[in-house]
Amino acid sequence: MAANDYEFITKWRVDGTVAEVYDTISDAEGLARWWPSVYLSAMIVDDGDHDGVGKVVELHTKGFLPYTLKWSMTITEADRKRGHISLDAHGDFEGAGIWTLVQDGDTVDITYDWRIRADKPLLRNLSFAMKPFFAANHRWAMAKGLDSLKLELLRRRATSSAELDAVPSPPPATTVDPKAAAVVGGGLLAAVTAVIIGVAVKRRRRDN
Repeated sequence: MAANDYEFITKWRVDGTVAEVYDTISDAEGLARWWPSVYLSAMIVDDGDHDGVGKVVELHTKGFLPYTLKWSMTITEADRKRGHISLDAHGDFEGAGIWTLVQDGDTVDITYDWRIRADKPLLRNLSFAMKPFFAANHRWAMAKGLDSLKLELLRRRATSSAELDAVPSPPPATTVDPKAAAVVGGGLLAAVTAVIIGVAVKRRRRDN
């Protein structure tokens, strides 16, 4: 596996039905509204077929670290009855994701299998040193996604304006703060230091 290859398996569990969760997750138009901590914008450029297969969405996303990602997803499989969505990703990273939803009584077990190669220069060039930070950024984003999904399901179930008003707003996008900047700065310093040491070692071996 290359340094800039990433594989993540995320598991969520929420109250509700597969149909409710499927309709929420597959609602590309609503991503920036109900999951704003990660999705800064989502624009559909191709609607695909009646099931959504072939749908293409241009996305601008972020986590808690002070960088953003621009990419597009193409829905390759969409089966509401089985609770299955597959997508291909292109742009700042290349890869694929699979959502699997399984009903378990009154709850839904959700698995997201996300396998990508980071092509954004920052991630591609510094993954060898900063991979743990980039991975933590993804885990943070998915944790916020679970919180946001639970709130969105409550919002969709609301039967009155009072119930709707009682649902809290989802976690917002983060701004660049000193702590996040310090994390990235420390990682960059480590990466640069590693490169300098590596070059020095190679020169010493060559000279000897």
